[in-house]
Amino acid sequence: MPSESGADRCLTAVVPLDALLPADSPRVAGEDPRHVHALAQLDVRLPPIIVHRSTMRVVDGMHRLRAARLRGDDRIAVRFFEGSEADAFVYGVRLNTLQGLPLSPADRTAAAERIIGTHPQWSDRLIASATGLAASTVASLRRRSGAGAVQVNARTGRDGRVRPLNAAEGRRRAVALITAKPHASLREIADVAGIAVGTARDVRQRLRLGEDPVPKKLREAESRTADSSMTLRTTPAASAPATTGGQQPLPNLRRDPSLRFTEGGRALLQLLSAHAMGGERWQRLVESVPAHRTAMVAQAARNCAEAWQRFALELERKGA
Repeated sequence: MPSESGADRCLTAVVPLDALLPADSPRVAGEDPRHVHALAQLDVRLPPIIVHRSTMRVVDGMHRLRAARLRGDDRIAVRFFEGSEADAFVYGVRLNTLQGLPLSPADRTAAAERIIGTHPQWSDRLIASATGLAASTVASLRRRSGAGAVQVNARTGRDGRVRPLNAAEGRRRAVALITAKPHASLREIADVAGIAVGTARDVRQRLRLGEDPVPKKLREAESRTADSSMTLRTTPAASAPATTGGQQPLPNLRRDPSLRFTEGGRALLQLLSAHAMGGERWQRLVESVPAHRTAMVAQAARNCAEAWQRFALELERKGA
């Protein structure tokens, strides 16, 4: 996880306000004007804001930046964050959960959904620690978002260790190592197999007792996953999505200023346009998917369809 080492804690620069881009903020409703005014009235030097060096976009400190503008300042102290934009966002979320004006539950949820998409290899507990949510909440968001369909063989935990999602496979790797090196330490077995030391101990004990090193519940879970994947592969392909009903409203929607000139409206129009394709384009997309990825892409498509269905239902309830 991006830590404070990502932001230079020693060197503080002073930069013009006009050189900075607004934050890619986790705050759904934007900055709180009352908090900005309160900061502007303080007769103390505010802590430096955090800025992503390569883009000059604010990572943390938009309230302080707006307070500086309100006071008439033309420069502000910053500390630079080194890293990717995705990691910068996570760092900003983490800072906002630890200090300053607290994030709302909606802010934390939206941030977690985004991090699930940009860091699918992170465990639920790791994302929860960054956003201030419960790990069970993150797991629920991951299932609803369809991110579980992304091919990730292991996840990074809060302790920085990478653990396989398929626990049965990790146990089998441990068996192979124990067979090849009977006197290897539990720590060595765990590190090489990508499992916990306790799991390595259990595998060794089961082998000594002549038991299956993979417990029954893990074998059953593995079997269910394999059966589900096989079902997806053998399901007959559906016809290309119908487009006659979906394309007709788009021209009118594109001309609507209430959609064209708002950020959310433009994003919605782009998504609708991307999905309103003719049957020939859908067929080309079908043909572009390699055989070994058909099941995964099909599941992702179903997840998208379910998300659009929920969106349509919410719109209908709103208009009722």
